[in-house]
Amino acid sequence: MKKLFIIFLFTLPFFIGCSSNNNSRAVQNIQVVEKYVQSVENLDYKTMASLLDDHYWGYGPAYGDSINKQQALKQWKYNVEHLYKSIHYNKSRSVAMTIKDGVNYGDWVSNWGELHIVFKDGKTVNLWANTIYKVKNGKIVKSYTFYDEADALQQLGYVFVNPADL
Repeated sequence: MKKLFIIFLFTLPFFIGCSSNNNSRAVQNIQVVEKYVQSVENLDYKTMASLLDDHYWGYGPAYGDSINKQQALKQWKYNVEHLYKSIHYNKSRSVAMTIKDGVNYGDWVSNWGELHIVFKDGKTVNLWANTIYKVKNGKIVKSYTFYDEADALQQLGYVFVNPADL
């Protein structure tokens, strides 16, 4: 029993060191995502550009949606200039995790929030959104975004009609 306790004491710093390194990286990754969220709130596509990796790919909200860095920045620039007056995260929480194997291995940060969006024409939308970001070397390399597009469109006044009812 005494040997087991001594082994435990000698290995404890190793486990603390591993945990501390992972925790430090998780904190840094959350800071990257929170800076990105802040750039969304500030409608600051230049800061967004600095946080997205050159090989960035974003997916969602629809299953077939995908966008690379250049397309994402072009879209944000257009939206800032022509569509959005403001975006505010009323509630925003982030959590970091590491996927150890498989096609999506790496460091991820999940951010979920309640967003309040004001459009330049005065219309507003409130929605729940979740985006999962893969962070590598201080840059966002991939993201998956989920929110209810139909809910947002209904809040903007769109009406959905079943084609069978036409």
